[in-house]
Amino acid sequence: MAATTARRVRIAATACAVLMGGSLLGASTAQASPSSADTVAHPKKPYGIVLARSGLNVRQYPSTDSSVKYVLPYGAKRGLDCKIRAQLIHGDPIWYKLRHSNFWISGRYTKAVGHVKWCKDVRPSALNNTAKAQKAMG
Repeated sequence: MAATTARRVRIAATACAVLMGGSLLGASTAQASPSSADTVAHPKKPYGIVLARSGLNVRQYPSTDSSVKYVLPYGAKRGLDCKIRAQLIHGDPIWYKLRHSNFWISGRYTKAVGHVKWCKDVRPSALNNTAKAQKAMG
């Protein structure tokens, strides 16, 4: 039974390698690089779809205290650059920075499609090199 499972794993790994344009012949599944898995799992840039029927406020900063720059209509799709944890909006702390701008939208009324990285990982700074910053979430 274990031999059958191991054989199925090898067949699946080989099939994945062929689909990715490479070959794992002679290599175990543990030797596959994690970066190639990320490429397959997240091939396109992430975007968000507006879920709020009345539209979604696009803000200067990730807070309802921030000024509204414009409103995205229901169903609008916009590129997402990164995400952070900020002001809770009905229990959801996630805010997305829009791609190609410095504006923000609430994650509560946005369906994210694709993998959205944390802003601290997209734009690292010298402040991120401290031990406390390395352990920070979001």
